Amino acid sequence: MGAEREILTWDLFGRAGRELAQAVADDGYEPDVILSIARGGLFVAGSLGYALGVKNLHVMNVEFYEGVGRTLDMPVMLPPVPNAVDFSAKKVLIADDVADTGRTLELVRDFCLDHVADVRCAVVYEKPQSLVKCEYVWKRTDSWINFPWSDQPPVTARAGQVLDA
Repeated sequence: MGAEREILTWDLFGRAGRELAQAVADDGYEPDVILSIARGGLFVAGSLGYALGVKNLHVMNVEFYEGVGRTLDMPVMLPPVPNAVDFSAKKVLIADDVADTGRTLELVRDFCLDHVADVRCAVVYEKPQSLVKCEYVWKRTDSWINFPWSDQPPVTARAGQVLDA
């Protein structure tokens, strides 16, 4: 992994989402369904859905990373798992924030393969070691990535604070 970090701001993500959608459109691919991999893929799928005019978005929850540099042995689908018949004979675009090892994308792609007309992957970032080589990539990098949705710790309630209604 490179020493430098990729810093993705919200503004830059807006540009990345539009450029990623343009790559899909320029390729002539018209997905029937966008399948996001939660959590980072939710942002990407929403952006692609609006930019491509696709309203049929689904979510697949997959757990793999337990922390920075710590993963489970294998990625695991978490309930509720979508019913594969919902994708039957459809063109599916899988959306995620990063193809790092590619194992999560591989799990989701393989889940879809036997049921869909076509399945392709779109990510903001792809790393060279990814098992899955995505059809649509905004940027390739070997650096650690700071995403705007995960670069701050979770928000917690302040003791005794009353929120205005």
